[in-house]
Amino acid sequence: MNDTPARLLRLLSLLQTPREFSGSELAERLGVTDRTVRRDIDRLRELGYPVEATMGATGGYRLVAGAAMPPLLVDDEEAVAIAVGLRAAAGSAVAGIEEASVRALAKLEQILPATLRRRVRVLGSATAAPAYDGPTVDPEVLSTLAAAVTTRERTRFGYRGESGAQTRRHVEPVGLVPVRRRWYLLGHDLDRGDWRVFRVDRIERPQATGARFTPRPLPAASPADYVAGRRTDWDAPVYRVSVTISAPLARVAGRLGDDKGDLTALDDHTCRLTSTRDDSPAWLAHRLLDLGVPFHVHESPELTEQLHNIASRIASALTTQ
Repeated sequence: MNDTPARLLRLLSLLQTPREFSGSELAERLGVTDRTVRRDIDRLRELGYPVEATMGATGGYRLVAGAAMPPLLVDDEEAVAIAVGLRAAAGSAVAGIEEASVRALAKLEQILPATLRRRVRVLGSATAAPAYDGPTVDPEVLSTLAAAVTTRERTRFGYRGESGAQTRRHVEPVGLVPVRRRWYLLGHDLDRGDWRVFRVDRIERPQATGARFTPRPLPAASPADYVAGRRTDWDAPVYRVSVTISAPLARVAGRLGDDKGDLTALDDHTCRLTSTRDDSPAWLAHRLLDLGVPFHVHESPELTEQLHNIASRIASALTTQ
């Protein structure tokens, strides 16, 4: 790449990937010499980009946090993914992200080409994220853990158990898994010598130690598979539901936060929701009412209580003074 500005932009795009690149790898990707890479790194530093170099056989270059937010370079697919994700963020379990998502989306859509804006609108109109009223995650905690997973750094944090007891953990984090509007961290607990699944909304003050680790063999095909297999071991409060819904399964599927297998078709016009849930009974009650079809609750004191509360509020609102 003989065009210096284009090469610098390409180099910056590579460095914005959360990993280290050796000088020889950057030279190969850019089609230049190692010496040219070093000069280009110096140019980026002169422009204010904090590029860090580490020495040794496993050393390399990476972009680190600086005093200001540098421009991000993303391709078309990444831009669409970011825009769609921001549209859905208002219904997420991340605290305080709604307003920031709207601001970021406005900035992004202002510069998206017309073809990409159309793709974002189509995807946005076809998807809907329900409001969430359960435990929320501090976005700084989530981003700190995500960075530690990506860079493979051992991490220390405080953890609050279901009983409220506080413990300190030293963990090799390997994956973040979202399940039903909650986030879970899978990591190898160094003090306990075993794998553990942590609810992220109970993690406090995570700090990457700077100590890198080589990931141990997972006891499952992926972090998501391991977390799914440990559902019965989670300490989240759960409740059982069994609800018959007077609507075809295809009309209901995906609208109640259900996992695959929670819904079964009874006939062409009726289906049943049967599951153990760790979300909010109030959220499920409103989602069932939003279906706009008759349904019958067979069991679940928690869900029944929420429906009675809603009915009481409606009756009170309709009472004439």
